Amino acid sequence: MRLILRRLLVSATLLNLLLCSCMSNALVAIDNNDSKDTPKHPEVRRVGKFFKDVVKTISPVNLLREDFDKDASRWQPTDGEAWKVVKENGSSFYSMFKDSQYKPPVRSPVNFALLKEISVTSFQLDVQMRSTQEVYGHQDLCLFFGYQDPSHFYYVHLGREADDHANSIFLVNGKPRVSIASERTDGTDWSKDWHHVRVKRDIRLGTIKVYFDDMKKPIMTTKDKTFVFGQIGIGSFDDTGDFDQIRLFGTKH
Repeated sequence: MRLILRRLLVSATLLNLLLCSCMSNALVAIDNNDSKDTPKHPEVRRVGKFFKDVVKTISPVNLLREDFDKDASRWQPTDGEAWKVVKENGSSFYSMFKDSQYKPPVRSPVNFALLKEISVTSFQLDVQMRSTQEVYGHQDLCLFFGYQDPSHFYYVHLGREADDHANSIFLVNGKPRVSIASERTDGTDWSKDWHHVRVKRDIRLGTIKVYFDDMKKPIMTTKDKTFVFGQIGIGSFDDTGDFDQIRLFGTKH
């Protein structure tokens, strides 16, 4: 009996190692997606290999595939009057088309939409984003994660010019936002085109990496474990923009 139990334990251990290896390979496959610039038009983006369907190979970690073809019912905006689904050239996207009336409890972004029900720990978030704001120093779009409540979360601010309050990874922890990026660029080159943005977070290592169009080299990095899980979101500090082709891979909390 003991010999049988030992064999079962060894078999279970080997199976677990195999599953871990498969999961690791799946995440590597995601990371090795085509890193070329995003095509300019929504109808081209739909058929390009950049966002090829990888669900069959990584289904254990695929949490969201959002193209806004039907509606935006999975998202909760801070101001519902500032967001709408738009159809353009045969494609749909979620548009943050006007200023939000939301007043946050501490100095932080005022216009964003959170993904309902799903909370994640380690994850990879891919989004197609297009700024519709006129050019100025703090022209931005943002991605949110680790969201606990209106006063506790992270966000990535992709601003045209970097300073203490722009183009960085920020922590909101019961007080006005604080830049926590250890490395970042001097600014984000927002054109009128669509851009591919990726945020990768590894809870075990504490790393946060942000990519803009080039998926091989991050534009921002840091390490932080203040919040180890939470909701993700899309938006801006106080500008306008469009979002589409959202893909979320990771571990549910």
